[in-house]
Amino acid sequence: MAHAAEIRTVSVTRYVTPLREGGSLPAIVEADDEFLYVLKFKGAGQGKKALIAELIGGEIARLLGFRVPEIVFADLDIAFGRIEGDEEIQDLLKASVGINLGLHYLSGSITYDPVATKLSPLLASQIVWLDSLLMNVDRTARNTNMLWWHKELWLIDHGASLYFHHSWDNWDKPKKPFQLISKHVLLPIASELDAVDKQFAPVLTEQAIKAIVALIPDDWLVEDSPFQNPEQHRAAYIQFLTTRVANSSFFVNEAKHARETAI
Repeated sequence: MAHAAEIRTVSVTRYVTPLREGGSLPAIVEADDEFLYVLKFKGAGQGKKALIAELIGGEIARLLGFRVPEIVFADLDIAFGRIEGDEEIQDLLKASVGINLGLHYLSGSITYDPVATKLSPLLASQIVWLDSLLMNVDRTARNTNMLWWHKELWLIDHGASLYFHHSWDNWDKPKKPFQLISKHVLLPIASELDAVDKQFAPVLTEQAIKAIVALIPDDWLVEDSPFQNPEQHRAAYIQFLTTRVANSSFFVNEAKHARETAI
């Protein structure tokens, strides 16, 4: 298993092109380390909560041994909003000055096609377990959010995970249902969920989860927050994740039931 990494900070030096997908308008940018990144903007529709979910989801996936593009904090200067000609993008850039989130751009990658490339039941079960834990609504046949790059599977785009944090309603229920797991693109072949549970749950210790949640910048935790300060806000994410791991048999059984119903 990999270890939760320190997150590097880079400065955006060039806006290359928008990726017009959904309402968030991510973009390909170049940074001062001369690498290209897919930049997720804090000024986009789902704002900082999507960046928090991306950071937590991506680093938990990495800790569990999945291939995830490197995640960086990307500092965006106010000057970018002044020189952009597209008014919509200009507004987005102005609203996103400061620290945003970037994922290393996997040049030449292709969207994973479950029909063209079959995964093993073990790998499918591992991904379903991860998405059940994170309550990731966005790994469906319509949008797999997986890439095939250098003959290996890479997981991307966890911004729709932890969707409860958009309202924080009933977030502290230890057995919070996630019925949308029935829509997961890999659920039909995820036949080894019990084995994966025994493998993954012990890795996600409270210490490991705290280390990942500690990476969230304070700036992302102070606006539209139901908590008094960033420390309380982080503590809520830690409580949710540690409690969910401690009750992993609940979401494993939920996924198994959804699979049995579907096949």
